[in-house]
Amino acid sequence: MLEGNEVSRLLDILGNRNRRRIIELLRQKPCFVTEISERLVLSPKAVIEHLQMMEREELLISCQDERRRKYYYLSHDINVIVNLQKQDGVTLPSVVGDQRARFTRNLAALGRMVRAREELLENLEQLEREIESRFNEIVRTREIVAVDDRDLDAILLPLSHVDLTIVELEEVSSLSTDELKQRLGSLMQMGFVERVNDRYRIRGTHGE
Repeated sequence: MLEGNEVSRLLDILGNRNRRRIIELLRQKPCFVTEISERLVLSPKAVIEHLQMMEREELLISCQDERRRKYYYLSHDINVIVNLQKQDGVTLPSVVGDQRARFTRNLAALGRMVRAREELLENLEQLEREIESRFNEIVRTREIVAVDDRDLDAILLPLSHVDLTIVELEEVSSLSTDELKQRLGSLMQMGFVERVNDRYRIRGTHGE
């Protein structure tokens, strides 16, 4: 049985939708950072932050495979049961105002939200098609520009999502520090990657 402060801490963690999505994914099987990022369409940096928080709270455990990829899995299964009990003697406030007008306003608001959702879904479908087209073009041309598959998967694709530090790149790529620095140096010489302060990014990402 959890103590009160432990329950509060657990509820704070589960209050975040993306952390709940990560837990549901890890219920199916252990995953590494890039796999979680791709399955849930989250940036690697955000995934790392969520995983680190849950690992600190001992909800997750990690281990590395022979390729140095860091896999995460649940240390305990999590089941939250909420028990609602009706209280006797509670007097509800009297209904005030014209409920017909309120009902009509709610219908109108619902219609606006449905139309807005349809527009968003249409735009999202178009964006997904453009993302897939751009990704396929990158895969087709990687050999022409002499980019190694490992560089593409472990470094360039994560950096296309968000700028990352060397520590965050180690977490995402599962490469050793020395190998990562060597690959980053090569990609910087080729003009694909640049370093700004302590972060690496795709050159020209911010239009500077």
